Amino acid sequence: MNGKGIERIHFDEIGSTNDYAKSLRAHGADVVVTADRQTGGRGTKGRAFSSETGGVYVTKLTFHDGLLAKNAFQIMASAAVAVCETLEFYGLRPVIKWVNDIYVEDKKICGILIENVFSGDKVSSSIVGIGLNVCNVLPTELKSIATTMARILPAPPTVQDVRERLIANLSASKGVEDYLQRIGYMGRRATAIVGEEHIPVTLLSVDETGGLWVEMDGEKRRFAAAEISLQV
Repeated sequence: MNGKGIERIHFDEIGSTNDYAKSLRAHGADVVVTADRQTGGRGTKGRAFSSETGGVYVTKLTFHDGLLAKNAFQIMASAAVAVCETLEFYGLRPVIKWVNDIYVEDKKICGILIENVFSGDKVSSSIVGIGLNVCNVLPTELKSIATTMARILPAPPTVQDVRERLIANLSASKGVEDYLQRIGYMGRRATAIVGEEHIPVTLLSVDETGGLWVEMDGEKRRFAAAEISLQV
């Protein structure tokens, strides 16, 4: 992923930067879409994602050449590490809550949504959408479980500064090893939501393909991201 020379499109307000990036797939060129505010931001499994002014909302559309579908987790890993590196630059200590949320001080500060297109056994293109809380006002119902850079740092950076740093970090591919080093909450009890079931588990580890290993009912089991949600 090389960010040099990639077209950039910015909106003061848009429904969803991911949706707009999708509309550009037919052009066949990498592009970065940003917005000051989203009216229809969303996270994984169709959940709404608060996207008010003061946050960083970045979507990167990338066309791949030769990336095997079995290695698609590398896209998620690279994006998560880029967010962590951005936050680390400002002195924060982020951890990754499997599979695609970034937490600081046990509260969510960033969500990532990946939408891949496959051609046979390869990934032909990917859309990486990132919503990072900088100084945006959080809805009342989220204040106990989410945070912003402004709530933690005595002198938070500007939205533009964070956005530019994040885009620069996204331009360099990160390794899965970097992702695994930043995984948090292993060894802790959690609730695995499998379909309609809420099952208590102990988080054990994440493997190099992005699978989560847990202890459930005395047995060690592996889950893919599409199979479960986690409440830690």
